[in-house]
Amino acid sequence: MPHKLRKIRKKRGSRTVGYGRVGQHRKSGSKGERKAGRHKHLWSYVLRYEPDYFGKRGFTSPKSLKQKEKVINLGKLDELAKKTSEKKDEKIFVDLESLGYTKLLGTGKVTKPLIVKVTSCSKSAAEKIKEAGGQILMETQEEGE
Repeated sequence: MPHKLRKIRKKRGSRTVGYGRVGQHRKSGSKGERKAGRHKHLWSYVLRYEPDYFGKRGFTSPKSLKQKEKVINLGKLDELAKKTSEKKDEKIFVDLESLGYTKLLGTGKVTKPLIVKVTSCSKSAAEKIKEAGGQILMETQEEGE
């Protein structure tokens, strides 16, 4: 029958835990399953036998996978229009796809008529560009627009 007053519980707090003054628990060996000292005296062991011991593990959050699109606001388009010198029909042509942007958002103002090539954009961005006399080129045009 198990009981909670085993030797280790009885001797807790004593100096030698019942193993005497000199040979306190000798010849017991070390606990090999522990991985203490991997950043200190066992570092050469890690380098040789377990080089992938430290590093990232676990799962990747699904939220971070969804945030792969690179967005840009309308306010930044004027700066990009100054850098690009391409013109089509007296309007400045800005190719956001080649610059690595995937979505155009409607924060900011457009002062010049622009032709913008992008994969997707918000409704407010499309309205503001059309009001300024510009045009949006999207490969997959949605039926609502």
